[in-house]
Amino acid sequence: MNRLKASLLRGGLCASLLSVALQAHAVEILHWDRKPLDVDLPVGTERVIVLDRNVRVGLPREIADPDTLRVQSAGGAIYLKAGQAFDTQRVRIQDVETNEVVLFDLTAKESGASDEDIKVVFPDDHAGAATGSAEAAPDNEGDERDRNEPSAVGTPVPVVLTRFAAQSLYAPTRTIEPVRGLNRVAMQLPDSMPSLLPSLPVTATPVAAWKLDGWTVTAVKLTNRDPARTFELDPRWLQGDLYSATFMHPLLGRRGSVADTTTVFIVTNGLSLAKALPLSQGGDS
Repeated sequence: MNRLKASLLRGGLCASLLSVALQAHAVEILHWDRKPLDVDLPVGTERVIVLDRNVRVGLPREIADPDTLRVQSAGGAIYLKAGQAFDTQRVRIQDVETNEVVLFDLTAKESGASDEDIKVVFPDDHAGAATGSAEAAPDNEGDERDRNEPSAVGTPVPVVLTRFAAQSLYAPTRTIEPVRGLNRVAMQLPDSMPSLLPSLPVTATPVAAWKLDGWTVTAVKLTNRDPARTFELDPRWLQGDLYSATFMHPLLGRRGSVADTTTVFIVTNGLSLAKALPLSQGGDS
């Protein structure tokens, strides 16, 4: 049975929260897991890839011409503008400081390619950054009161957590507002959660979780598997002992469209999402 409580972050609150996090700008998230990232470029329109790292770009000979592909890198972002269509080409991006390499498969298209900014999330991103690590956090009662500061100043902790999670995934790292006592935590969730949204043909994949003052927010990627239908997302369809849920977008487009994936930020109180899911949840929790 769905036990999602009445305090759903929807309507004006949801719109306000996400506009603060994203400044009303759509962003596509790509997760680097050692596999090349597919990126389509619209011919004639610039597309931005945000990595929040100082990088150098290595182009294959076939597109190493500014008339074919203009490439600029500044402030942890790469600016790409295709001058003409080209087939898939593998591009090598290297972190100047760590020498880590990220691979992109770029394809330039005359039509059908999104021009949304892209945010690349790395496995170790935001693990304690800007918030302090869990090991370093003091554990006495006075400091505990300090860590609860967001609720003391009037902003509900679920709102603080949801806003921080949205910023962590969709905004440049340098713009994230630090929150005392807020830490990233292990999710202990399987790669897929079929019991979270069983009424829709949607794949639910956990992304990251953060905790503050007994509350936990978990970001879950939702991907539509149906090539023919678009769905309006409603928090009441989610299953589990959940306090609130905020969808990044109100609609989930049909599979294969640029809108076929979104993120939902789920807040639980006193327990992790792994423990809040129905007993039928598969995988280790």
